[in-house]
Amino acid sequence: MSNQPGSRGASGLTSLREGLLIAFDAMRANMLRSGLTILGVAVGVAVVVALAALITGIRSSVMEAFESAGPNNFIVMRFDFTAARSSDDGNNRPPWWNKPEITPEEARRIEELPTVENALFNFGGFSVDMDFEGHSVRDVNSSATQAGWPAYQTGDFIAGRDFTPAEVEQNRAVVVISSELATELFGQRDPLGRRVRALSGRGTQEPFTVIGVFQPEDNVFTAAIKHFAIFPWTAANRRLRQSLWQATIQVVPAESVTLGRAQDDVIATLRGLRGLGPREENNFALLASAQILNLFNQLTAVFFLVMLALSSAGLLVGGVGVIGIMLISVTERTREIGVRKALGATRREILWQFLVEASAMTAVGAAVGMLIGWGIASGVAALTPLPARIPIWAVGAALAMATFTGMIFGLLPAMRASRLDPVDALRHE
Repeated sequence: MSNQPGSRGASGLTSLREGLLIAFDAMRANMLRSGLTILGVAVGVAVVVALAALITGIRSSVMEAFESAGPNNFIVMRFDFTAARSSDDGNNRPPWWNKPEITPEEARRIEELPTVENALFNFGGFSVDMDFEGHSVRDVNSSATQAGWPAYQTGDFIAGRDFTPAEVEQNRAVVVISSELATELFGQRDPLGRRVRALSGRGTQEPFTVIGVFQPEDNVFTAAIKHFAIFPWTAANRRLRQSLWQATIQVVPAESVTLGRAQDDVIATLRGLRGLGPREENNFALLASAQILNLFNQLTAVFFLVMLALSSAGLLVGGVGVIGIMLISVTERTREIGVRKALGATRREILWQFLVEASAMTAVGAAVGMLIGWGIASGVAALTPLPARIPIWAVGAALAMATFTGMIFGLLPAMRASRLDPVDALRHE
């Protein structure tokens, strides 16, 4: 009696090995149709694996960018864009339209708080055309801020310096540009001290002196924006006539101060400056890095689900191919099935045999798909700053999807084979 479990285990392993050998022989005998089915499964698996690698790389890059700028930092802005909604009162203006703009004085008062280390007044979202000796670069992504911004921007000055508080206060026409923009405008010449003409979208032209060249650390953002310029906010406002309507304050809590306490102090200060009563709601918003990351995670999750649904079409094609091939295989091997049943093979053993064959085909497709997905992820990681890497869960998900496809779509042909009458099967020609 003690040997029976071992015998059943050995029989099961032998049956699996024989089933796999038969499955691979069948695939070799029908290379074209098997290859098309494997390709269908491989496409679906490759999309899942490559997409997971890309999303994982993007997410890690975004998190690193926020952490390098300070995980406890938060932004004071006119409204919380993560909860923004369109107006329903018919005037085509959003509910936050009439909220007051963030002002430099508010930034100064916030910076004076004992719980705040720094408060950077800044605004961006505008572009300028830059010209040097007749050579122009259009639509340079631009931002305006105060002195000290490099402490919260990953990267280094490869030439020159940041503008000083005095230059900001005195509305000096100075600018810091990216290394890519410096190369585009000046080639191999030293950019420091050279004057470029900035043309804003509001029709103003002003000469600015280049005082610094900044090289940002490679990440998903810097890969998308090669040409950028950073102006003192006073110069951008007064010389380039850029509005303060989208100005924000980047707040850095003091060391050993919790995020909640710093936010409470900032809220109390702003409410006092704006004369808000106890029953009035805040006419400003505080947005922490964690909220932005949460919004990003929601967006990537939706994107992933959509792409997962699309990639399932590839597996569906592969599954239909599995049904077709296995039904043909059952028809071609009817006499073989009859012989096996006549020799004592049970219905369960026949069912198991064809399920193994279907699963083996989808497993090969999954392996090919994972290799393709790995190749795509490796290519992205090598050619871009995006650290695309395949997470373990993606491998598990791909294998599970392929196994599920093989078992479900191979069940019908397997049941048909197991139900064949041995006498009729032996008569089949």
